[in-house]
Amino acid sequence: MKIDKLNKIFIESVQVKNDIVASGVLEALLKMGDAITSSIENGGKIMLCGNGGSAADAQHLAAEMLVRLRPNNNREGISAIALAQDTSTITACGNDFGYEQLYERMVESLGIEGDVLIGITTSGNSENVNRAMRVARDMGIKVFGFLGSGGGDSLELCDVSLIVPSNNTGRIQEAHITAGHALMEYVEDALIESGYLHLEV
Repeated sequence: MKIDKLNKIFIESVQVKNDIVASGVLEALLKMGDAITSSIENGGKIMLCGNGGSAADAQHLAAEMLVRLRPNNNREGISAIALAQDTSTITACGNDFGYEQLYERMVESLGIEGDVLIGITTSGNSENVNRAMRVARDMGIKVFGFLGSGGGDSLELCDVSLIVPSNNTGRIQEAHITAGHALMEYVEDALIESGYLHLEV
């Protein structure tokens, strides 16, 4: 039956998330969350990058930090930027220097020591993301990875990584956005509890 195909996708997605919880890799989110909280409290920011659906996830998470993550938490914005900023920047870099240099150049231009970079890549082998990770580490920027497929080349470039135990791009991306929401909620709660952020009454 056709419905069975749809059921299979949902069941697979749930199973991947259950595998993440059972494996204990969510400890990585705690480490990321504490480091991001400290960075924000000390004047740093979150930079996020990825390609395709992962670029959309980067923009999604940055928007929820800048604007609002949960409707009951009206608070100040949290400094975050998705490095796939606009078509002019993307096409200029692609044309003049090469697409693989895009995020590296953005980190060099916008990043400062004490910031955090989150690279999102389902394969771990996205050259533009990996170049950004390398230059970030050289600049004293913490590097975190949302990865899949065993981590790929990104794994050794990350200070902390969350690896989704799957080789299916769709299932990895679904787990990444769940992990991203969990991470950003953790950071928001920590910043409210510390008094850095203030909720409107």
